[in-house]
Amino acid sequence: MKRNIMLLAGATMLAACAAQGGEAKSASAAPKSSKPAPGKGKGFDHNPFPSTYRVYPGVPTLITNVTILDGEGARIDNGAVLFRDGKVVALGQQIAAPEGATVIDGRGKWVTPGIIDVHSHLGDYPTPAVQAHSDGNEATGPVTAEVWAEHSVWPQDPGFSRALANGGVTTLQILPGSANLFGGRSVTLKNVYARTMQGMKFPGAPYGLKMACGENPKRVYGAKGRIPSTRMGNVAVDRQTWAKAQEYDRKWDKYEEEGGDAPSRDIQMDTLRGVLDGEILVHNHCYRADEMAVVMDMAKEFGYKVRAFHHAVESYKIADLLKANEACSAVWADWWGFKMESYDAIGENLAILDKEGACAMIHSDDANGIQRLNQEIAKVVKSAERAGIAISKERAWTWVGINAARALGVDQMTGSLRPGKMADIVLWNGDPFSIYTRPERVWIDGALMFDANNPKMRPVSDFELGQPGEGDVK
Repeated sequence: MKRNIMLLAGATMLAACAAQGGEAKSASAAPKSSKPAPGKGKGFDHNPFPSTYRVYPGVPTLITNVTILDGEGARIDNGAVLFRDGKVVALGQQIAAPEGATVIDGRGKWVTPGIIDVHSHLGDYPTPAVQAHSDGNEATGPVTAEVWAEHSVWPQDPGFSRALANGGVTTLQILPGSANLFGGRSVTLKNVYARTMQGMKFPGAPYGLKMACGENPKRVYGAKGRIPSTRMGNVAVDRQTWAKAQEYDRKWDKYEEEGGDAPSRDIQMDTLRGVLDGEILVHNHCYRADEMAVVMDMAKEFGYKVRAFHHAVESYKIADLLKANEACSAVWADWWGFKMESYDAIGENLAILDKEGACAMIHSDDANGIQRLNQEIAKVVKSAERAGIAISKERAWTWVGINAARALGVDQMTGSLRPGKMADIVLWNGDPFSIYTRPERVWIDGALMFDANNPKMRPVSDFELGQPGEGDVK
């Protein structure tokens, strides 16, 4: 417990330093709306839960003599990267160290952008995994678009620090569960220590809407003797709900254009209106190719887009359709067979999508898997190699780099090592495609958040086992 208190105190002190003398917010909170409801095209300035995220203070840092994967498909051997004031400044092979910079000789090591996981439930299903902590699925009705995942996020979940230290994860999307057709809003977080979820919220990131198709909704609600109990029931409830959302959208459009009495506010429909207006991104749990095709047809009917299908084990069957509809696929390397809709999976799924020019990425959906996404990438590369598909390491890293950032709508801010972008950086102690490689240091916005060589910067909690001889951090 003493170690927990010290860690929380340290995080609080850093946050306070940042608020007083550190950098400014990465993005300013939007002003409050002058009307009592979401304004079309106003970026959801009605949000009553704005980000209070502040960049932790860092120091100018130059890493030299490393292999760099930039997250957009390029590689620099014997490279260097310079960052300061929370941003990447330069990368190349010969970079002069500015006065006062910390210089790290990374000979034999690799540098990548921080890993982005587009599908996580950390904080909503935290450790320890007991019923009292199970807050990720409002499974009381097939349509719960009114709930927001962020309102269940517990910032003290030790899964966050494990993902940071063991997996190099710097950004992650927290989604509601998949019992519902409309599960509610997702939230994108920076993987920093904070006392509140607002202190973790990625500034300027759009919200997502979690949807689901297939076995989960029809099983959960069919078992209760209500619709949906079939796949056609799933789609019927979806279409009925979108039709209601369109009517709600039209009423508010008319009010905003012509004035008069404001329509009644509906928190559930606010979220769906945000999707119809292009301000909230749809992330759809879906396994089978035929169902993904149906969902894309439904999206055209009601005038929205699916940003990404998650799990998507049969995406390889419809890579051309996904590319044409600009729908990404977030997939596993080799999870399959745990229910009927997951049986037709292949290890080359992601590689085929990439080869065909469709947007694709690795995701975890698991508190353990999020700690090894680099190894999941390596599995896909090997599966592709056996199938005769050559995927370079620099290309493969886009699956947790720029592709994942695009799926979350934050690619202008993170996802790759480019001057001006957030300095979300991992220094690996070897080739990250090896099972023996671990993060050595992790920076978020240029602030050192994890250092394997510094016992005081290792994550600790009541649920961790220390190394023999380790006691309280002094």
